[in-house]
Amino acid sequence: MDMANLSGSPVHKVGFPPRRNFARGLTDGLKETFFADDPLRPYKDQPRSKKLLLGLRFLFPVLEWGRDYDLSKFKRDIVAGLTIASLCIPQDIGYAKLANMEPKYGLYSSFVPPLVYAVMGSSRDIAIGPVAVVSLLLGTLLRAEVDPVNNVEEYQRLAFTATFFAGVTQAALGFLRLGFLIEFLSHATIVGFMGGAAVTIALQQLKGFLGIDKFTQQTDIVSVMKSVFHSASHGWNWQTILIGSSFSALLLVARYIGKKKRNLFWVPAVAPLASVVLATSFVYITRADEHGVKIVRNIDKGINPPSAHQIHFTGPFAAKGLRIGMVAGVVALTEAVAIGRTFAAMKDYQLDGNKEMVALGTMNVVGSMTSCYVSTGSFSRSAVNFMAGCQTSVSNVVMSVVVMLTLLILTPLFKYTPNAILSAIIISAVIGLIDYEAAFLIWKVDKFDFIACVGAFFGVVFISVEIGLLVAISISLAKILLQVTRPRTALLGNIPGTSIYRNIEQYPEATRVPGALIVRVDSAIYFTNSNYAKERILRWLRDEEEQLKENRLPKINLLIVDMSPVTDIDTSGIHALEELYRSLKKRKVQLVLANPGPAVIEKLQLAKFIELIGQEKIFLTVGEAVMAYAPNTIEEA
Repeated sequence: MDMANLSGSPVHKVGFPPRRNFARGLTDGLKETFFADDPLRPYKDQPRSKKLLLGLRFLFPVLEWGRDYDLSKFKRDIVAGLTIASLCIPQDIGYAKLANMEPKYGLYSSFVPPLVYAVMGSSRDIAIGPVAVVSLLLGTLLRAEVDPVNNVEEYQRLAFTATFFAGVTQAALGFLRLGFLIEFLSHATIVGFMGGAAVTIALQQLKGFLGIDKFTQQTDIVSVMKSVFHSASHGWNWQTILIGSSFSALLLVARYIGKKKRNLFWVPAVAPLASVVLATSFVYITRADEHGVKIVRNIDKGINPPSAHQIHFTGPFAAKGLRIGMVAGVVALTEAVAIGRTFAAMKDYQLDGNKEMVALGTMNVVGSMTSCYVSTGSFSRSAVNFMAGCQTSVSNVVMSVVVMLTLLILTPLFKYTPNAILSAIIISAVIGLIDYEAAFLIWKVDKFDFIACVGAFFGVVFISVEIGLLVAISISLAKILLQVTRPRTALLGNIPGTSIYRNIEQYPEATRVPGALIVRVDSAIYFTNSNYAKERILRWLRDEEEQLKENRLPKINLLIVDMSPVTDIDTSGIHALEELYRSLKKRKVQLVLANPGPAVIEKLQLAKFIELIGQEKIFLTVGEAVMAYAPNTIEEA
């Protein structure tokens, strides 16, 4: 539409939304914050019996999908369950060592929690059990409080206490619908944190991989490498290195095959268990354990003993368990929800994050009372579960049954399993956590995100896991604060031959309006950024006037603020607009607003700002504002 023809077009006034009282506004705000998915909608106008049934289905999704379960799905779940069981058993034994606990506790944690999740969880693909990152984090935090070697019983009690409070934290976040809080860990920081944790975990495995007796308790790369090189002359065992290197190569080849040929997904899944069988047989036949090769030794037979009486509910250890549990619980929750959402998107079904938190929290609370430590969703096992064709969480039940049979019957067979093969399995498993492709993409797209990613990575690798996590959260919050306190602003120009006004940096062909400055604020205006927004607009005006003066062009007498992106404003923001109005008045520059939203126009009216500048200074579009106050300049342009 030609701008010259706009002069005959009607000017539309900005609409005012209907007034809402405070209670209604507060209720609507809370509803949108905590109940954005409207979970109570299915219960509307339903009889009490139907509401009870719907409530049970909400808490126990098995009642929903179980109605359509058939033999065909069961067959596929059995295959998937057996496949992930072959992967989880050797991993669980190794991950328990990361948490400084006996191998049996890793197996315990893949028996009870998956059963609870199968009843309460809503993901069809996630595989439950101990994971490397949480095991390392938990082991590091617990070891700072209790010595796992000289005080084994108290260490285990604190581990169960931390697991209990991790579950309580997760369930509370779900019940209170506070799942949005975990979104503060951005994708970039998670990539960096996971990558750093993977490197740290791999470095920790050098003890078992090289057969070192005396190894540092620190997790940073400098301390670990010092420990490795100091023991090089007398602490390395060549038989151990041979076992670790040989089976590492085998596992990496199996991983490569599974990655290249999707139909051979089972190769990397069964490779760890096959490696354990071969390595154990080799050690038993050659009696390599008598030549310095460290072995697992005894794993107690029997399923999970009760541990509720060992949990600290009061006293200083309860406080320590609460602190450790909250940290481990949030990290475990972040990993599980991310995994669940990934596979839900691939299969095109909805995943309720808050419901998942309740399920994960409940399973960890139950787990803490049955000798388990923190369990969550495993990415490697979930990927295998997905590729094996799982249909429901029954695959977790199958895996749990296999782990139970292992605990009851097969644990003595692991006596001669060398620690080197467990180290090799863990190293091959955590390699997948280093997502260099995602890091490169983050670098290309957003440099600040890349700083967050690198900061989290180096924080974990060079200091500690908990410091790396703190760095990740701090950088994420710093980015939020920076964006909130320094909102983007843009100068707008007219796209020739239209009534459209766009950023002149993005559209160089856009023309300035002589005698007018058009500015857009791309953020809500709050106390955190109101002064900056005002100062930035005045700086635009000063810079523009200086250029006009140098070129001997007419000075600016009109400032139009496009408020289309401004979703909200508070009293500080309104006060900043009032100050801007007074500053412009002294310069004999008129202030005009374009397209304020409903929340903004309502507050401007209540604060009597509209009376201050005049209702005729508020327009529906920038084009109408220009035509009302600078029609001649447009036509000349």
